Amino acid sequence: MEPRIDTHTPEYQEEMKPLLGVENFLNRCGLEPRLMELLRLRVSQINGCAYCLDMHWKDLRALGESEQRLYGLDAWEESPYYTARERAALRWAEAVTNLHEGHAPDAVYQAVRAEFTERELVHLTMAVGMINLWNRLAIPLRIVPGAYVSRYLPAPASTAASS
Repeated sequence: MEPRIDTHTPEYQEEMKPLLGVENFLNRCGLEPRLMELLRLRVSQINGCAYCLDMHWKDLRALGESEQRLYGLDAWEESPYYTARERAALRWAEAVTNLHEGHAPDAVYQAVRAEFTERELVHLTMAVGMINLWNRLAIPLRIVPGAYVSRYLPAPASTAASS
């Protein structure tokens, strides 16, 4: 696969700024980072986005997520190691991502409302919408996976100050 356009360059800073603003808000909204990353990874699995799969897998590992839960995510409904809150969020993420399959059915909404406040549900829905947008940028522009370093890892120590 040949890359097409790399939106990570300074040339596209202005275009990416509003999207990064929404992401910054979502990262501060109060929803658990692991839950947010699980959603991002699951939606990226559904959409087949290699760049985002690489990114969110690395972020989840940096947050201490187990390999078992990561490997089982594609079959989360049959896997016993997800909480009721995670299950509701994953079901909602799938319904919102696959709107053409039922327009986020009432039963899915009721299940997610049992686990999340109204405000949390708005934030959750925004997060699902954003990862769908990122997938829809990365896939057609063919952004190359592999080089991402998790934002959850500690910054490398500077060697310049030790001289």
